[in-house]
Amino acid sequence: MRKELYKAICDKLGGLYRLADGSVCGIEKGGEVPKGAERVIRHIDLWNRNVDFIEQEESWARPAVFVEFCPIRWNALVNGMEYRAEPLVNLHVVTDWNGSASADSDLQEEALEVFDLPELIHGALTCLKGEHYMMFDLVESQTNHNHEDIVENIEVYQCCLLYTSPSPRDGATS
Repeated sequence: MRKELYKAICDKLGGLYRLADGSVCGIEKGGEVPKGAERVIRHIDLWNRNVDFIEQEESWARPAVFVEFCPIRWNALVNGMEYRAEPLVNLHVVTDWNGSASADSDLQEEALEVFDLPELIHGALTCLKGEHYMMFDLVESQTNHNHEDIVENIEVYQCCLLYTSPSPRDGATS
């Protein structure tokens, strides 16, 4: 289930492109990217405290999104067979700091662009559903107010996960 959800997030976010005129479009998996378009999110990966160890890791392009699966508490619908959960998924949206956002700053508009990307992400992911999950939607936004050269905002999503245990093999004993 997590693998399916992670791949769907990667496909949706990896398919966001900015055209030369500044507009953003989404390309379905395997679709054609318009000539001259550039990827909106340049790196997507699983979260591994990437921002904490930025100097020690391989460099990654920004903007980047890191997917963190929070602990999942399963509720048994049928003990040993069928489960449901409503886990939280944190998307760590990492961008470069573009300067002061103060009212008199010449860089205010560029500095506030850190809020544009989470809105694009929400548009791409809202109500995402797959075989084992549904109702993927935004429940919380955490704005970073303690940053230096990069800004990490966290967008918290929640969904309904369904898990069915595989059937025991023929002839297997418990």
